[in-house]
Amino acid sequence: MKEVNVLVTGAAGQIGYALLTRLASGETFGSDVKVNLNLVEVPQVVSRLEGSRMELEDCGFNTLGTVKNFSDMNEASGDVDWALLVGSIPRGITINGKKIEERADLLKINGGIFTEQGKALGENAKADAKILVVGNPANTNALIGCTHGNNESQTWMAMTALDANRAKAQVANKCNLEISDIKKMTIWGNHSPTMYPDLDNAEIKGESASGWINDQNWIESDFLRIVQQRGKAIIDARGASSATSAANAAIDTVKATLSETPADDWFSSAVLSDGSYNVPKGLIFGFPLKADANGKISIVQDLPISEYAQEKIDLTTQELLDEKNDIKDLL
Repeated sequence: MKEVNVLVTGAAGQIGYALLTRLASGETFGSDVKVNLNLVEVPQVVSRLEGSRMELEDCGFNTLGTVKNFSDMNEASGDVDWALLVGSIPRGITINGKKIEERADLLKINGGIFTEQGKALGENAKADAKILVVGNPANTNALIGCTHGNNESQTWMAMTALDANRAKAQVANKCNLEISDIKKMTIWGNHSPTMYPDLDNAEIKGESASGWINDQNWIESDFLRIVQQRGKAIIDARGASSATSAANAAIDTVKATLSETPADDWFSSAVLSDGSYNVPKGLIFGFPLKADANGKISIVQDLPISEYAQEKIDLTTQELLDEKNDIKDLL
């Protein structure tokens, strides 16, 4: 069997727990690929990973290879093909007697984590490794990691597939459609409440989704608000952040890069801007993406952008520029 080496940080958390079986079962990489897992946690909780290793073993997956537990990122990152960086410091946690509420403080605290993780992956992971940042603030965490990885042959992404899936679900509910009827969903910008889900370029059965819906008031009010605030609504409802849906979106992102994207679709993730759509270079920004047969990812070009959409894209761009300025000392 072919083999793939996958690193998961924050592996003892809820998202990590939801991820591991789906990575190991053959669902993600295929029934002919053996998956070796390097699970990473902070030293205080790394012992919990032994229970995860035992459960994976007890699942009896033919596609499960080795499972190794680490608290040292340099040791864990050797020869990995994929890194799913789930672990990050959440808002609201108390560190050294201070409750972390401000986004700027959150960025700087996580910046130290992603500085070290970026260096480790840049030096030790495979030359063509792909790295997906799930832990928030995902875009700027990815920018820090990518900068310190300093390895242009590796691909860094921040996850916006969760937002895209949320957007598709709202459209499906509104129009009484199947999720599979909705193609080409783009999330522009930051994985935050400023991100912009684009229904003009999304398609339903070959037609523009916004035209199919034909209810601009719903699109600009209910739809946008629900998708942008969905994470908070889930926290309010379950008393914890999204776990299953976040893990599912990470799996979706990995799978989207493993084969050539169908001609009638694309996927959404945040990658390093090359200046497309006048987004400043040097930001990890949500774009419409396609993968070729070799797994190379490119930005879909020349989509029409309405004046309303451009206003929303400008807002999320500015937020990312502000975040970059907040952590400029880390870059």
